Amino acid sequence: MVETYTHDVIVVGGGAAGLRAAIAAVESDPQISVAMVSKVYPMRSHTVSAEGGAAAVAREDDTLEMHAYDTVKGSDFLADQHTVEYFVEEAPKELTRLEHWGCPWSRNDDGSVATRAFGGMTTKRTWYATDKVGFHMLHSLFQHSMRFERIVRYDENFVTQLVIDDGAVRGVAAIDMRTGEMRLFRGRAVVLATGGAGKCFPFTTNGNIKTGDGMALAYRAGVGLKDMEFVQYHPTGLPGTGILITEATRGEGGYLRNADGERFLVERDYGVGQKAELGPRDMISRAIIQEIEAGRGIKGRYGEFVHLDLTHLGEDKIDSRLPFVRELGRTYVGVDPVREPLPIRPVVHYMMGGVDTDIDGATSIPGLYAAGECASVSINGANRLGSNSLTECLVFGARAGANAVRHAAGSAEGDEARARQQVEDEGARIESLRGRKKGGERIAAIRHEMQSSMESGCGVYREQGPADETCRTLAQLKGRYADLGLDDESKVFNTELIAALELGNMLEIAEAVAVAAAKRQESRGGHARRDFATRDDESFLFHQVVHRDAAGPRLERKDVRITRWQPEERKY
Repeated sequence: MVETYTHDVIVVGGGAAGLRAAIAAVESDPQISVAMVSKVYPMRSHTVSAEGGAAAVAREDDTLEMHAYDTVKGSDFLADQHTVEYFVEEAPKELTRLEHWGCPWSRNDDGSVATRAFGGMTTKRTWYATDKVGFHMLHSLFQHSMRFERIVRYDENFVTQLVIDDGAVRGVAAIDMRTGEMRLFRGRAVVLATGGAGKCFPFTTNGNIKTGDGMALAYRAGVGLKDMEFVQYHPTGLPGTGILITEATRGEGGYLRNADGERFLVERDYGVGQKAELGPRDMISRAIIQEIEAGRGIKGRYGEFVHLDLTHLGEDKIDSRLPFVRELGRTYVGVDPVREPLPIRPVVHYMMGGVDTDIDGATSIPGLYAAGECASVSINGANRLGSNSLTECLVFGARAGANAVRHAAGSAEGDEARARQQVEDEGARIESLRGRKKGGERIAAIRHEMQSSMESGCGVYREQGPADETCRTLAQLKGRYADLGLDDESKVFNTELIAALELGNMLEIAEAVAVAAAKRQESRGGHARRDFATRDDESFLFHQVVHRDAAGPRLERKDVRITRWQPEERKY
């Protein structure tokens, strides 16, 4: 018997975007009921790992126009400019509102909000709370959400399918991880806020929960995925673990040095000009790879790396502005950044692409919305500027939540019997996986091959041959996934089963990334081709949207919305 829970709006995901969407929904209508369905307890959502800051205009020497232009230029002119203009206008309001809800932004001596420099920004506009911004933002959002009885949480419920009836979304099917039973969450609107898919790659700042679940839900239901080829490598990850060392280290004055001790971003022309260490993430990641390939890397246990030098900042500044970075260095690589440089190398951090939405967060399926990293609205285009993402979760989480309420008010619930049948069918599919020992394939083997193939064909630098080979490998892995064997027959917290379902999601998303990357024969933002080394606006100034067909991924073009800033050479 499928348990059924009925609400007006279903929010899938409990991080910053999901919490903000839920709060906006209940504030929009005093009678609305919102279900927040998350596969983890909200305070375990990946927002908690963000370190550096959130961007919004706050200083007298800054303007909304400057923030918008920086974002458009950072996107390598692939952002939809009307969404960027809305984003920068709402950003200061959202960060101020978050302070009113308890977020402890760091302050200047005069009491004003402190801001720090971030890559690709023309001025200091990144609000911060030392270097644990995501932690404090998530706490503030979660605690504020608990004021509303109309937000009902369903923690540790893993959504496996959207319930679609008569062309519109009617809810979601989920497995209760604590009991193994299927649940139907009925709603007249659904907001996806499940984060990215960094675990498609082997070396990433992302935790194990970042498996592209929301993207895969929408993709399988017929919604296109936009800009999937654009995967952001963060320049500074710790070798071995991939743990993020925040961009705030460079915002506070840190240097990148090669094996010869050179500040190579100053010594050589990598396109970042006088910005040096405060160039955009895509450019600095490529510069590090080029230094290593030129023989100026430092050899270590986990491959070659370069150094992030903070020693000149002094102990007082590091302890007051970057205490978490010091803790991470000591704990995970045995290096105290006060006294010696940290080893770093580029690491997969963020996906610019995601569920194709309009400025309201709406998808092509009536009633289905998406926000945060799982969505592509698109303010990030080909490359996201650091500190825009946390603000994006707030701005578009709020907009998606409010618009979901408006849609719900004017739509019917749909037929419960048909919805229940979909969930029962989904339950039977999942039950067929549980303890299926006869399968010859193992989760770990397929996941390892997927991740290795993605690093080969969709890394910092890409070429046609490896990209095509990755596409072929992923198609084969999807076939092998059908022969997956599982040992655990239990229902209570069957983590092997959940891992199998997550692997299925990752294979879908990885294939979308690879197919889009193979097709885009130019270099733009985070998509750098050695065989097509320049940007080609004449042939590729458009979004690619990947659709899921029976024969495999299908690509469509979508125009980039240009309102004020015509494409120009991206130099700093």
